[in-house]
Amino acid sequence: MTTESETVRVWDPFVRVFHWSLITLFGLAWWTGENHDMDRHRQAGYAILALLLFRVFWGFAGSRTARFAQFLKGPAAIRAYLASTDDTPSDGHNPLGGWSVAALLTVLLAIVVAGLFAVDVDGIESGPLADWVSFDQGRMAAEWHETVFKAALAVIGLHVLAIGYYQVLNGHDLIGPMITGKRARAKDHAATDLRWSPVLALSGIAGVAAVTWGVMTGLRFFG
Repeated sequence: MTTESETVRVWDPFVRVFHWSLITLFGLAWWTGENHDMDRHRQAGYAILALLLFRVFWGFAGSRTARFAQFLKGPAAIRAYLASTDDTPSDGHNPLGGWSVAALLTVLLAIVVAGLFAVDVDGIESGPLADWVSFDQGRMAAEWHETVFKAALAVIGLHVLAIGYYQVLNGHDLIGPMITGKRARAKDHAATDLRWSPVLALSGIAGVAAVTWGVMTGLRFFG
């Protein structure tokens, strides 16, 4: 049995909720889109937008392992990681995993933004911001919405394969810590405490809620 002193906190609650909520909502968005349930498809999209906006905010204001500065490293750090024989689990995302996360956030934001401006071929179903562009531009956004979705599936597939590689072949449990927030403490590992500000978190949630509501209304409060 692993005791508290033998574990180290690696993920804060917001990162973990974001992770599992995003998986659920992405699946829901795909299912509702395939079954032409556009009301629920839009609702899932708005929820995904809110999650992504908060994750970007939390990448600057969140806990140590949530911050982009901690896991987005340059080519030298990536080469050093690949050449290293040290199998100690990374404190958060490793240099490759960090850029995988960045790629995933980018493609998902691209999907959502395209969907906000998208118009179907009959001009009946549209995103909340479609009024801000021409019909042709809305159709282009709809095509991008579908195209980038396929790119997202590829990025997600690579992400899952990488997790499987570390989980099965390297013996590094990546799934458990994303559920509990903790992993076994490596030998002689002195971890910095994982701190986050409730005030910043609440401020971020409030800001994201306001932006998401504005998008849902089509930004019509501006004019």
